[in-house]
Amino acid sequence: MDAGLPENETYISVDVETAGPNPSQYSLLTIGACTLAERTSTFYVELKPVNNNAIPEALRVSHLSMARLAESGLEPAEAMRRFEAWVKAETPPGQRPIFLAFNAPFDWMFVNDYFHRYLGRNPFGHAALDIKSLYMGIAGVGWNETSMRYIMPRYLGNQQLTHHALRDAMDQADIFRKLMQEARKKTPDSSSGRA
Repeated sequence: MDAGLPENETYISVDVETAGPNPSQYSLLTIGACTLAERTSTFYVELKPVNNNAIPEALRVSHLSMARLAESGLEPAEAMRRFEAWVKAETPPGQRPIFLAFNAPFDWMFVNDYFHRYLGRNPFGHAALDIKSLYMGIAGVGWNETSMRYIMPRYLGNQQLTHHALRDAMDQADIFRKLMQEARKKTPDSSSGRA
């Protein structure tokens, strides 16, 4: 992708679906991720819940079943091992992976917690980029205008969020690409000597 991003960074769009609002009480249920490279690589995993705590609305939105995931989901440690292996495989030598998400504090909170809880490390380190904040800066709007109901029509037309972690990660990547193209149009070319 040519969006003016540093060549020593690999941006990975990540989305999660969870059973509730925080990882200390609720389970991480699915992780979806994709690279921003021209030939997009994807990752998706469903996890076994760590307890039965769930907010009914969270499950209604994601269409996930705690009972089904308890039977067919991967153990969290194995899921995080697979995610780490995929992140490392997709990050070329000499580059660092950058976690990219829409409302990154939420997704990051769960992914970082699970990586440290089950593997004792996070391949992203502390590198997370929030698309909502980026949009706020580029568009010059307030925080209350950074929700998907404002951003989706502008960058993805009539498309709707699916709340499927992989599909949403791919949509986020598309929004980020378009945001970066927009930012480049607004930023003077520093190599030309213009301010």
